[in-house]
Amino acid sequence: MYCFLNESGAILYVGKAKDLKARVSSYFQPGAVLGTKTSVLVHQTKKVKIVRVETEVESLLLEAFYIKKYSPKYNVRLTDNKSYPLIRITVKDAFPKILLARRVDDPTSAYFGPYPNAGAVKLVLRIMRRIFPFQSVFNHPKRVCLYNHLGLCPCPPVHNTIADKKEYKKNIRRIIKVLEGNVRLILNELEKERNAASVSEDFESAQKVQKQMNAMSVITQRVTRPVEYEANPNLREDQRQKELYALQNLLRQKGVPVQFPQKIECYDISNIQGKYATGSLVVFIQGEKESAFYRRFRIRRENAPNDFAMMHEVLTRRLKHDEWKFPQLIVVDGGKGQITSALQAIGEAGISIPLIGLAKREETIIIPNPKFETRNSKQYQNTNDRNTKRFKHSKIQNLDLFRASKLDIRNFVEVSLPKNSPALLLLMRIRDEAHRFAITYHRNIRSKGSIFENK
Repeated sequence: MYCFLNESGAILYVGKAKDLKARVSSYFQPGAVLGTKTSVLVHQTKKVKIVRVETEVESLLLEAFYIKKYSPKYNVRLTDNKSYPLIRITVKDAFPKILLARRVDDPTSAYFGPYPNAGAVKLVLRIMRRIFPFQSVFNHPKRVCLYNHLGLCPCPPVHNTIADKKEYKKNIRRIIKVLEGNVRLILNELEKERNAASVSEDFESAQKVQKQMNAMSVITQRVTRPVEYEANPNLREDQRQKELYALQNLLRQKGVPVQFPQKIECYDISNIQGKYATGSLVVFIQGEKESAFYRRFRIRRENAPNDFAMMHEVLTRRLKHDEWKFPQLIVVDGGKGQITSALQAIGEAGISIPLIGLAKREETIIIPNPKFETRNSKQYQNTNDRNTKRFKHSKIQNLDLFRASKLDIRNFVEVSLPKNSPALLLLMRIRDEAHRFAITYHRNIRSKGSIFENK
């Protein structure tokens, strides 16, 4: 988000942009064609204030907050009393209702939001209602409604026993957990539905489900209040440092001697039963994504559904590029199988880089146990200096630690962190970016493949 200020420091205009440099500089380019109003604004602007935020949602909310607080002369939108929508849950009722609201005016209800997109809010509530039925009107009629016949509304006339009330309140508690950020339960259901549609080549249905998943992510993403950004314009940078130090401390506590993870690489695999398989490499520096260093891989194994072998191939190909500076930490999207394959590739390259995995289902961090001794080797050492250190032997062979066929539970430490843990939030953001990059490339080559197959 950015603000144009006059010579006395008063805010003239508030705006937002993903590419701040391109947006702001467009106002001041020589020969730029600007309207009369914009020309006057640029002439009066003496200073530009910039606040970096986490998400588009936070950008929208912060923009609205600044406009309503400072009433900038050149902002027209959001100067009225219109507010973004909230979700209201009447938690004190015997049958709590889930409603849309514009303001917090009932101290006995629970409120979630605000959200910048009312359409996304309604769509997500419809999705959750299919899994956890609820009442959506404040005064429900004393008769069975249409939504009850559809399995979406537990109407009082037919759900009035003690057991019914307990089950209903259990569903409400689940919905509250989702709104608080524990969205994995519903996303797993949608992901299975989307993948099933893709396998059956019903791409229209898969796209529809993907739209629902996108709407779910909009409403459930963590949002920092605008007032916190106003109090600390460097809040985003401070949060990044907090996340990185939390991750470093966690790994050191588990026996991984990782340095401060200034550069982190994350890998993911995307395919449908081995077809059109792709791998992704995304890079985060100081906790921020650096897309200039992203790399994508077309898997060379043809029609062989083996995610472990694909992960080994991607890491092997990446580690051959010494000109790409090695990271302080590698993260793979997956569990013990993916980690073991990645460790094997690192070992074969004769390189020592700390590596961990993030398993999607329960958001569990999987850490190879450096203290476990195999039968055929000395204790595994996972050391790292400013760049990398070489193992004593350039090739590592016959180590159980690096062989998926001899996977042993003692080789790994599993860590489950609270959903609001800074370290977990950082890893989830990195993993989600790797997944997005991999699946985008997969869809591109799948679309091209489908065109040629239909010819």
